[in-house]
Amino acid sequence: MGEALTGLKRSCMCCDVNESMIGQEVTVMGWVQRRRDLGQLIFIALRDKTGLVQIAIDGNTAEKDLFAKAETVRSEYVLAVKGLVAAREDGNINPNMKTGKIEIIAKELRILSESETTPFQIEDNITVKDDLRLKYRYLDLRRPSQLKNLVLRHKVVQVMRNFLDKEGFLEIETPVLGKSTPEGARDYLVPSRVHPGNFYGLPQSPQLYKQLLMVSGMDRYYQVAKCFRDEDLRADRQPEFTQVDMELSFVEIEDIMDINERMMQKVFKDLMNVDIKLPLPRMTYAEAMERFGSDKPDVRFGMELKNISDVVAGTDFVVFKSALENGGSVRAINAKGCGSFPRKKIDSLVEFVKTYKAKGLAWIVVNADGTIKSQIAKFFTPEKMQEIVDAMDGQPGDLILICADKDKVVFDSLGALRVELSKMLELTKPDDFAFLWITEFPMLEWDEEENRYVAVHHPFTAPMDEDLDLIDTNPGAVRAKAYDIVLNGYELGGGSIRIHRRDIQKKMFELLGFSDEDAQERFGFLLDAFKYGVPPHGGLAFGLDRIIMLMSNAPSIRDVIAFPKVKDASCPMTDAPGVVDEKQLDELGIAIKETEEATEE
Repeated sequence: MGEALTGLKRSCMCCDVNESMIGQEVTVMGWVQRRRDLGQLIFIALRDKTGLVQIAIDGNTAEKDLFAKAETVRSEYVLAVKGLVAAREDGNINPNMKTGKIEIIAKELRILSESETTPFQIEDNITVKDDLRLKYRYLDLRRPSQLKNLVLRHKVVQVMRNFLDKEGFLEIETPVLGKSTPEGARDYLVPSRVHPGNFYGLPQSPQLYKQLLMVSGMDRYYQVAKCFRDEDLRADRQPEFTQVDMELSFVEIEDIMDINERMMQKVFKDLMNVDIKLPLPRMTYAEAMERFGSDKPDVRFGMELKNISDVVAGTDFVVFKSALENGGSVRAINAKGCGSFPRKKIDSLVEFVKTYKAKGLAWIVVNADGTIKSQIAKFFTPEKMQEIVDAMDGQPGDLILICADKDKVVFDSLGALRVELSKMLELTKPDDFAFLWITEFPMLEWDEEENRYVAVHHPFTAPMDEDLDLIDTNPGAVRAKAYDIVLNGYELGGGSIRIHRRDIQKKMFELLGFSDEDAQERFGFLLDAFKYGVPPHGGLAFGLDRIIMLMSNAPSIRDVIAFPKVKDASCPMTDAPGVVDEKQLDELGIAIKETEEATEE
């Protein structure tokens, strides 16, 4: 049971109470963080979203009923307290609390709501399983660190909105219920009751709508947009996520880069007092892959990849020979100072790269005396082994790790391995922010399963002007006017200049294997709009969740989203997704088909 709030009005938040208010009467409301009972003196730490303030109830001076009520208070009870602000005695000052020099001497206390014992303590630095935290997410959000993340999220969006407003952007909402145009990740589908057998697709991005807004003459658009992708999850992915999405007319790549890096500079300066030097570094996709094995490289540490294919060419070692004969490569990284790793740890690195489809990992240890130890030494002459070490600038104490396979496997394996080693060796700091732009992405990549080219970004990305002649002769070599902004090994955002010429758009659809009928069926509304005058345009979309994750040094984007999903895209708190009754299905004309997995169970 709880008391009514009638007649009592909150005068300030807990952490708004300060020394200038000593002697004043205030009313605060919040949750009980803890209660200390010292016999005739009870202290209650009261918490709201601003922090803690101490409430004091002295049994010698307080009314009997007030003190008796204070004795019944427990953690997470919701209270309203009216009292006088007083200075704490010198011995009771708490320098770790914002309100540590004052306390409120209670004159009136109401228990607005009682609480059962919570499944975990409402404080930071406690060990709680993620599943339990997310099942009781509303309790988890009471913890200061979680609240802090959401406050930061709010402030980041506020800074971005103000910045874009001053740059002449209009905030325009686009539909959530749209047409399913699958090309990439799977769409979430929504059945239509009034159009039986037809489905809406939840947007993977507002891409088509924002291009239509450019055709409409809006010139500069942005939106804090909810997006949906039915795909496998990782620490930095969710089935529903938020983008800060924008599109601009009559611009080129440099214009879009300039606006976005200035916006990020302002966000980091205003909210973290971090100075981001502009312009941000630029790196082509080809260079990023060659040096780091990743199109979103973490450049805060070295350990760069080196191609040693020429060094080992002509050897009889079957692993290297096979990779080179099949069009692959042999590349390596030098883990400086890691030659002292025990064999068990080196073997764990071998197992690590296997998750990236590598068949294995060759290693060379350069001993303190300059001698070489390696599991592949028997396949090479001592001179050739030394040549490999020299090519990798190997010094006493170094560990050289070599991967041989198709380029994609080698890049994926060594790119991930250098990041894993950086974590093991603690080579980076969370407050060190290394931004860069990755440019000149391939426009297309070959999909062996579908036996056709697919768009690396999307079908509306423009090719680089100097590569137009390659579209017919060597489409896989065509570079796109595409760019990603990367921070500390994460893609923060990506965008491109769009195709605004109908002939090039038609050629792109042909390369992707779309007939005229297919293209019209999927994107007819956009193609029809393009008949009526299209400005050159381009844009970019930031992953807001990732930005907040990196700014707050959170381990996962789940920690910066109010109510996130878990790895299987379910919600432990609400038990979504759930079954619906037959009446709802009948109205939609839907029958549930039993899957093979369910039958086997």
